[in-house]
Amino acid sequence: MILGVGTDLANIERIAGVLDRHGDRFRNRVFTETEQRKAERRKDTAGTYAKRWAAKEACSKALGTGLRMGIAWKDMAVRNLRTGQPVMEVSGWAAERLRDMTPKGHEAIIHVTLTDDHPWAQAFVVIEARPLA
Repeated sequence: MILGVGTDLANIERIAGVLDRHGDRFRNRVFTETEQRKAERRKDTAGTYAKRWAAKEACSKALGTGLRMGIAWKDMAVRNLRTGQPVMEVSGWAAERLRDMTPKGHEAIIHVTLTDDHPWAQAFVVIEARPLA
């Protein structure tokens, strides 16, 4: 059962400009330490941040709230498995919202995919409710 779907598109050049103007203030407000370490190791730093920005926007939409109702940027975080596959982790109000929207007897699974084709970064998030075994 699908609980929510979200998609977002981010302009990599716009994110690069925000990084240039606001630097650590922007990074620390929006991205977790893990996300920052990942982006700063990449050749395309701005593209990596843009994909994660888009993923957070898409996740907030899949949760049915957008970035309102108490969800903070850092309540949603993208990390990568050893295989490179991105996964979305939620905490704080986002985790609470996810628990509230998940039917009893089910577990919520957040699927995320990221892509970029300069100057655009895009993310899709699907939240699935899977019956418990």
